[in-house]
Amino acid sequence: MATETEKTTSTPHVADSHGLIRVHGARENNLKDVSIELPKRRLTVFTGVSGSGKSSLVFDTIAAESQRLINETYPAFVQGFMPNLARPEVDVLEGLTTAIIVDQQRMGGDPRSTVGTATDANALLRILFSRLGKPHIGSPKAFSFNIASISGAGAVTVERAGQKVKERRSFSITGGMCPRCEGRGAVTDLDLAQLYDETLSLNEGAITVPGYKGGGWNSRLYVESGFFDPDKPISKFTKKELQDFLHREPTRMKIAGINMTYEGLIPRIQKSMLSKDKESMQPHIREFVERAVTFATCPDCDGTRLSEGARSSKVDGISIADACAMQISDLAAWVRGLDEPSVAPLLATLRHTLESFVEIGLGYLSLDRPAGTLSGGEAQRTKMIRHLGSSLTDVTYVFDEPTTGLHPHDIQRMNGLLLRLRDKGNTVLVVEHKPEVIAIADHIVDLGPGAGAGGGTICFEGTVEALRTGGTITGRHFDDRAALKDTVRKPTGTLEIRGARTHNLQGVDVDIPLGVLAVVTGVAGSGKSSLVHGSIPAGAGVISVDQGAIRGSRRSNPATYTGLLDPIRKAFAKENGVKPALFSSNSEGACPTCNGAGVIYTDLAMMAGVATTCEDCDGKRFEASVLDYHLGGRDISEVLAMPVTEAEEFFAAGEAHTPAAHRILQRLTDVGLGYLTIGQPLTTLSGGERQRLKLATHMADKGGVYVLDEPTAGLHLADVEQLLGLLDRLVDSGKSVIVVEHHQAVMAHADWIIDLGPGAGHDGGRIVFEGTPADLVTARSTLTAQHLAQYVGA
Repeated sequence: MATETEKTTSTPHVADSHGLIRVHGARENNLKDVSIELPKRRLTVFTGVSGSGKSSLVFDTIAAESQRLINETYPAFVQGFMPNLARPEVDVLEGLTTAIIVDQQRMGGDPRSTVGTATDANALLRILFSRLGKPHIGSPKAFSFNIASISGAGAVTVERAGQKVKERRSFSITGGMCPRCEGRGAVTDLDLAQLYDETLSLNEGAITVPGYKGGGWNSRLYVESGFFDPDKPISKFTKKELQDFLHREPTRMKIAGINMTYEGLIPRIQKSMLSKDKESMQPHIREFVERAVTFATCPDCDGTRLSEGARSSKVDGISIADACAMQISDLAAWVRGLDEPSVAPLLATLRHTLESFVEIGLGYLSLDRPAGTLSGGEAQRTKMIRHLGSSLTDVTYVFDEPTTGLHPHDIQRMNGLLLRLRDKGNTVLVVEHKPEVIAIADHIVDLGPGAGAGGGTICFEGTVEALRTGGTITGRHFDDRAALKDTVRKPTGTLEIRGARTHNLQGVDVDIPLGVLAVVTGVAGSGKSSLVHGSIPAGAGVISVDQGAIRGSRRSNPATYTGLLDPIRKAFAKENGVKPALFSSNSEGACPTCNGAGVIYTDLAMMAGVATTCEDCDGKRFEASVLDYHLGGRDISEVLAMPVTEAEEFFAAGEAHTPAAHRILQRLTDVGLGYLTIGQPLTTLSGGERQRLKLATHMADKGGVYVLDEPTAGLHLADVEQLLGLLDRLVDSGKSVIVVEHHQAVMAHADWIIDLGPGAGHDGGRIVFEGTPADLVTARSTLTAQHLAQYVGA
């Protein structure tokens, strides 16, 4: 009997046999029928060159299907308010668990969103102040800068016992919003002197806004409106005429027999220019916007966003505005010092949230920091905070390069967090390039062998030891170490910064050498970006390539983003004697059935929408007649389907010789994007590809100083070598390159290093080292020095 029982218990329960996530036949984006089995409750790292298909497998297949299945468990009414997710292109997906995605999407740039509102820390603080604040001013709403104070009174009709009775009712809501800046903390103003020259009349070209000069429709609208005399100088306008010119509400009218809407100059400019993303503007318009708009701290609330009442209520002598302005590590210490049994559970939760910030390496932030100013890495770690103390197990956590923006010193801390999540019984999937993270993986999946069409297959699966000898690009470069240079370049001049105090900088004086590769480094939050972006004048000659996201719809592609499409359209038009607009899928040449999208979208309410290839143009986006026009034997759709390297050869010589297009394509090849298709939608590009696309675009700008913010973000070990080559070429061509970077290969390759620190937040903001990389390694006086010495094996 005993033996029989033993037999029974030794047989594993059927419920324990689901230890794998099985993917079979994945074909999302560039994946080529990928089949793979991933162990659950383990840390799996996905690696491979940028564009090899890592995100397509992890985010667009596994995580997307998990989210879609969870969304289907909600009622149809709730699903109607959620994003519609289509089923990924995959044959079989088994063993999925709930996926929590922690990606690098920047937090919304809404000026009302702060670190505090994004993490619920503000909500907890508001309750704390509404309970303990002296004087008591009201509910938690009274401490919210997103809620305005309103009151009202009036008659309401109430039915009682069959009788309708009128009663007077009044109500009031006390909000914490500053009435002057409406909770934004800053007031914007337009400099009227940049909009028009008041000494001139409209007919003499008084309006100086780009696009409003030279008799076009924009200027005719004002000249022929009839609201004022176009021959009278603007300085002589009456109060009514100036009001009509600058602020008039939209008014329908006929000009030259055409129905048009007249609107005051200021609201018109605000809608057409100021509401748009600056990065997507043409250079001359961006320059005008930066000149014309002035931002000033709100004088009423002193930038705190809060009303006077909200600022007057205090706990232990600290107002909620003071608490939000504190460095989070200091705020956590203040909260630990509060001992109030009546709000004990609230204090415990608030303490945990604030201590999570410190633990994850973001203790240098403050809760009033606008969410849009966080870097991709900071935004990702902020999203991680709510998961650190979670009691959930058997969850799949999906991370997208969690070490982006982290100093080597901080990467060890991040590794500890990933392992803790795994040890609680969760499946952790990480897309990563850094060898330090790959080294702690239980299981490694290497995709490739190349990028774009040359990738999308599994090259390797196994352990770190096996990867080293596996023969893949990642394996071959895994132990690569950039050596310190024997000789460094001599500077041709210096860029002087004196008394820099942006954010946490403590009156920094520094001379940045020009004509060399200068690297600014230091732990996250030490003041690198504040020094480079806040203190280097962004005037003539300085080209800044930051980590701001590229905004682009599925109609945008590398050809439209880089301006490559313009010379291509002109070349086609000249060759065939027709208008250039015919060769744009967003203009006259668009297929009328799908409006140039190439696919037809059918919205199915709360069900996933269906996209079907347009039958009329067969997904080519153009009207059939446009495809009859050729250049060098190719039609426009065939040219847009070319990879960059093929297009570069095509436009280099022969019948299709187009120097303007060839120059742009050369720059794309220089930054390592030769494999991209020039008509590929921007929405399908990876993070690293988008940043290099931005770099290629800025390489055309006229300027002698390049300022790059972490150009290695999203780059594979093999691509870093190519980037170093590009930086060398820029310096050798007479440019000055200043790089904010954590990657040791870039530090080792530098001619000059400026190290900030020693810590983050108010523990940083000072120069702790200036000199050559060799001197830094010899001194070993800073955290950067210790990690760089370890990296180069010194």
